[in-house]
Amino acid sequence: MDGKILIVGAAILDVLAEPADEGVFQTGSSPAEAITMRTGGDALNEASVLAKLGEEVRLLTVLGEDPAAEIIRGHCRKWGIGLDFARTEPGVDTGINVVLVKENGERCFLTNPHGTLRILSGEHLEGDFLRNVKILSFASIFVFPRLGSKDMARLFSRAKAQGILVCADMTKRKNGETAEEIREALSFVDFLFPNYEEAVLVTGKRELHEIADVFLDCGVGNVVIKCGDKGCFVKNREMFFESPAVPGVRCVDTTGAGDCFAAGFVYALAREMDLHTAAAYANACGALAVEKMGATEGVRSITQVENTVKKYHFP
Repeated sequence: MDGKILIVGAAILDVLAEPADEGVFQTGSSPAEAITMRTGGDALNEASVLAKLGEEVRLLTVLGEDPAAEIIRGHCRKWGIGLDFARTEPGVDTGINVVLVKENGERCFLTNPHGTLRILSGEHLEGDFLRNVKILSFASIFVFPRLGSKDMARLFSRAKAQGILVCADMTKRKNGETAEEIREALSFVDFLFPNYEEAVLVTGKRELHEIADVFLDCGVGNVVIKCGDKGCFVKNREMFFESPAVPGVRCVDTTGAGDCFAAGFVYALAREMDLHTAAAYANACGALAVEKMGATEGVRSITQVENTVKKYHFP
């Protein structure tokens, strides 16, 4: 499947403190081994990985007119990520997250609810930006409070009407939403990438098959559940399987790992690989992100990913 990939979602900066000591709130000061700034946001992470893997990718996101936006634009120029459809909102701060990374690699976020991270809306999804697109990847459901199920359904249905493959990632629901409440949008999704915890909250189920069946009943074509160090579970109406994670991964930082997983799967779809191979590529990208400090540093080239896949999945 040759052609452009369009990623829709957030592009921000992450300021990471590693490791973060909770005692700082009592002491007033605490040393960290590293305090760094990286590009981030679900869509920019995914676009960055796909660009590094050699795909032609464009990004539809919202940016402000400030130094943070210029850093993001510079990153996109470096990696050849198209910003033709980036929306600029004067007077709105480009999103910056403070990421507190614990000793075990888990992270907590300080976010600005008034910045560009949360303001993507249906108005930003108007225009002729789907021309020549082969895969639309929406990253992620529940990130944008101004973007409802009907707005997503309108975007996804437009894409489907043009023969575009629709993929969607997910984050934790914000207002107790259920799969039934976003059924209309889900009905146009070919590949859905929730992690296990996100999927449990939305479906009310805990067993993998039951979780997947809820999404399939809503019309999703293929459900791909990210299961952390257990790999992933893939199910559609004809088949299901579990794909193991890369073994022996040392968890340095989980920031962006799910975005890298989605990018690996989308890359395989763009190259028309089978689902078992797509899951292996996704697991490899997720593992590299966890082990090598997130989406910015983890996945560097297609050769690196292919070597990981060959070593652990298809020796």
